[in-house]
Amino acid sequence: MNAPLRRVGVVVMVLFGLLFANLNWIQAYKADEYRTSDYNGRVQVAEYDRKRGNIEVGGTAYAVSKETGGELKFQRTYPGGKTYAHVLGWKPVNGGASGIERVENDFLAGTSDALIANRIKDMFTGDETGGGNVLLTLSKRAQETAYKQLNDNQVGATKGAAIAIDPRTGAVQALVSMPSFDPNPLASHDSTEADRAYNALEKDKDRPLANRALSEVLPPGSTFKIVMAAAALENGIGQQTQIPAGRSYTAPGAGVPIRNAAESICPEAQVTLREAVTESCNTGFAQLGVRLGADKVKEKARQFGFEQEDLTVGQDGDGGLPVAASRTGDMQNPDGSTDPAALAQSSIGQNNVRMTPLQGALIAAAVANDGSQMRPYLVKQLLGPDRTTVYDAAKPRELRRPVSSQVSADLRSMMQNVVKEGTGQRAAIDGYVVGGKTGTAQSGPDTPDHGWFIGFALAKDGTPLSAVCVELEQAGSGGSAEAARIAGRIMAAAIADSGRR
Repeated sequence: MNAPLRRVGVVVMVLFGLLFANLNWIQAYKADEYRTSDYNGRVQVAEYDRKRGNIEVGGTAYAVSKETGGELKFQRTYPGGKTYAHVLGWKPVNGGASGIERVENDFLAGTSDALIANRIKDMFTGDETGGGNVLLTLSKRAQETAYKQLNDNQVGATKGAAIAIDPRTGAVQALVSMPSFDPNPLASHDSTEADRAYNALEKDKDRPLANRALSEVLPPGSTFKIVMAAAALENGIGQQTQIPAGRSYTAPGAGVPIRNAAESICPEAQVTLREAVTESCNTGFAQLGVRLGADKVKEKARQFGFEQEDLTVGQDGDGGLPVAASRTGDMQNPDGSTDPAALAQSSIGQNNVRMTPLQGALIAAAVANDGSQMRPYLVKQLLGPDRTTVYDAAKPRELRRPVSSQVSADLRSMMQNVVKEGTGQRAAIDGYVVGGKTGTAQSGPDTPDHGWFIGFALAKDGTPLSAVCVELEQAGSGGSAEAARIAGRIMAAAIADSGRR
């Protein structure tokens, strides 16, 4: 054989070798990816041969599959519509699922390893046993109250969020984002209709698809004073300790003084820490932050959960809906030294401080739960197609312990006084002990302020029952008081659903 033929032979052998390697790569490593691709038409048809499991709240299914008689045998529908949309998400024919539909997709579809016994049985019987069922922690009454109260708010806010959790376990009692959306068109078998619905939502300037309770980070305003008060209590300042206050305070290097929301708020040169929390004294907390220093402020916020980038909400372990990290932001000069003006603004929840509504609820929950912050979760149980229990969130997990029992007791007392005598009175619930903190945060030079409230409800014996955060975006005057009112309604609904009243 001459040299040219040998070279051709070598090239052909190399090409066959590469082809063989590529086939093995596809079979061994890429097969599952191609098989489960959202764009694999054969897989789509096969997937709809099996009835997808339900997603249920309080015994009612809010994500169900109904027979169609068509090539795709089952249609996914959402009877709860907009009320549950940001929790449940949707399962489209083309593209990926969202919400709990995505998080628990394998179990709902029946392809989870936990349901392998059902699939083996189907091999012999020829049946297509349906997928598993997901039971959520949500309180129907609290969820529906949160949705209604947010959307019927008395200050005309069009964007916001509310989230409530059980401080003892971390179980999410309500999770609502405003504006919401109807997931039913997004699950249509008519791809043109589904795409049209999705594109309209995606282009909406108010971002209805965004889960604001978990993903929106905004300046928290005076709700951040609870973090500041915790830092003060841990650094030798008691509830009755006098701290500097006054009508205005100009931090070193600042061009603009910090003032209180009204002339009547702590005009005295000094007030107690308790009074500063009750009246929401900006000048007091700004000076307190400069006194404590940036390191202590940032560290205490971190201990409450700020800066955490890997938190999710699904089962009580890892995995679930992603949560945006809350941030304390920069408080430094270009040379790395502390900027007192930035620190003073940060100490009242402004400057670059940013917080999710979930983080606000977690702060309140830790205070209510004797200083222990539990990991939030949404999935209470996984039930097989025959309703046998496959998973049960029986062992709540502590996320962290940001404050001691004594500090949490002091914070509870001060927050209770905010609802009893201060800015949070509209959150009160007859027959229960309620504590909280309002917050008003600047949203921009020419836009209305955000309104916040974080708080908790305890039974008369001190048992924590609910912790909540309500945020009304650009709500303007009265936004924080309205957030407090809504929070009280949500917690009352969660308590009623739990059988406590």
